[in-house]
Amino acid sequence: QVQPVESGGGSVQAGGSLRLSCSTSGYTYSAKCIGWFRQTSRNEREGVASTYPGASSTYYAASVKGRFTLFEDKARNTVYLQMNNLRPEDTAMYYCAIATSSACLGAVMRSESYNFWGQGTQVTVSS
Repeated sequence: QVQPVESGGGSVQAGGSLRLSCSTSGYTYSAKCIGWFRQTSRNEREGVASTYPGASSTYYAASVKGRFTLFEDKARNTVYLQMNNLRPEDTAMYYCAIATSSACLGAVMRSESYNFWGQGTQVTVSS
């Protein structure tokens, strides 16, 4: 299986928006959970948003709830993370991850649940 591929990062001012994309081709039938995570040089990798493919449930970290939206385009095998009202503290490397084990269902926001990771895309928010 190939790695998921992220795109869409960049630099914006506080209050701006970005949309990250994650191509999930190759995981159409094997992905049990899909998540977005972020990491800075000082912090551990933290879950930002996640979902079960094809399900209506999505989960968000408290710090992004109401500002970020995860959604799928099944026809394009792509998962998006729409990020609005960005803050400087959102600055991080953002990773798309896929879990192929149903064990992720009980820990959908934990990085340990995921076994395939993209290379990451940098998001920088200036004040």
